[in-house]
Amino acid sequence: MNILITGVHGFVGNNLVSALKNKHTIYGLDIVKPSKEGINRTYGWDELDKIPQVEVMIHLAGKAHDTKKQTEAKAYFEINTGLTKKIFDWFQTSTAKKFIFFSSVKAAAESTEGKILTEEIIPNPKGPYGESKLAAEKYIIEHLSANKLVYILRPCMIHGSGNKGNLNLLYKIQQNGLPWPLGAFENKRSVCSVYNILFVVQQLIDKNIVSGVYQVADDEALSTNELIRLMASTRNKEARIWKMPAKLVTIIARIGDLFHFPLNSERLRKLTESYVVSNQKIKNAIGVKQMPESAVKGLTKTFTLFET
Repeated sequence: MNILITGVHGFVGNNLVSALKNKHTIYGLDIVKPSKEGINRTYGWDELDKIPQVEVMIHLAGKAHDTKKQTEAKAYFEINTGLTKKIFDWFQTSTAKKFIFFSSVKAAAESTEGKILTEEIIPNPKGPYGESKLAAEKYIIEHLSANKLVYILRPCMIHGSGNKGNLNLLYKIQQNGLPWPLGAFENKRSVCSVYNILFVVQQLIDKNIVSGVYQVADDEALSTNELIRLMASTRNKEARIWKMPAKLVTIIARIGDLFHFPLNSERLRKLTESYVVSNQKIKNAIGVKQMPESAVKGLTKTFTLFET
């Protein structure tokens, strides 16, 4: 089967190529076009007319969430919405029968307010990242074709080989022997192993699942304190968790907003708020009772890779 992957040289793209290259012929669509094992050829965005016939399109390309808030809103809508419209329009006129779009849970809600997030929620994103992803989702839904299958995936924070972001920051704190000062914050957060992402994508490729919006997450939600303990355990160390007063930490984070410190209000919220995501709909659709990789197993593998 011929498969086209946009953003093929990114974190998830690299993992998808490794998982699919032995079963399928992979073509890439990206702003960079280096040769890479497993990819037949990578095309630029101005070469859509040169792409051969494909059966499945996986749209990963997008502007990631900037926790430092240094990205203009325009950039999110140009990339997350504009590029999605462009490639989806191309898909509609192509021979491809399946389109898999990687959106984000942030297209549904910036905060869950202690509730479990499901696909039934009326989307209410806050900020240009989630808003631009939702705008792309709406465009896709408004232009669906009866003879094609379209899947909008909303993953939560993905971890695995090549992972970058807040997990790396947390791990560096542990690696340097620094205590975790946010122990006073009690929360539960869903994460998603890239292995579970690959499993879901492979199921969508192999089976004719009903078109729709699907959240993707590991089965278990963990607290940040549990993540810290798991990181320490991976290194055969004892976790050092301090319970600094929450009000004091909040003040420090606000100072970080002004001076671009590693800890700012946005990052503090991400590290300490609860954000639990249901994955029941996608499991029902593909016919499984649980995801193949647990959160603890997947995160342990991720943290081990941080050491290499």
